[in-house]
Amino acid sequence: MNFEFDRLLRKQSWDESRVSYWVTKSEKLIRKMLTMPAEEQKREIEAAGETPIFSYNQTDFVKDRVAVEVQFGKYAFVAYDLFVKHLAFYVGDRIDVGIEILPMKSLQSQMSSGVAHYEGELYNVVRQGRGVPAVPLVIIGIEP
Repeated sequence: MNFEFDRLLRKQSWDESRVSYWVTKSEKLIRKMLTMPAEEQKREIEAAGETPIFSYNQTDFVKDRVAVEVQFGKYAFVAYDLFVKHLAFYVGDRIDVGIEILPMKSLQSQMSSGVAHYEGELYNVVRQGRGVPAVPLVIIGIEP
């Protein structure tokens, strides 16, 4: 299924996107650097005498300020997509909305164990309350 999504979306000019950044153990320094380009972040960390640690966020498909994650993996990856990836691209002003594509329970029950399903993840998002995560999201469930 992932292969088909990849093939079809790339055919429509949806491409992977990757954002690189540097982190360190200092919260104060991280807050200061959030909006800086990666090269400046590294210099800022080194200038403060800290050790820069390279990191990045990647999303499956981005086009016209919309990010799409196709997630047929373990449930923990969905939480990471919703509460880290989409949010990072939104806060970084690279997207206006994130889309998460998940199997419905009817499809998930035919897959290996530990895979998230639409109904469960919709519940998890609703349970967090309005405004959490702080990024506009569309969650799409697919079924056989």
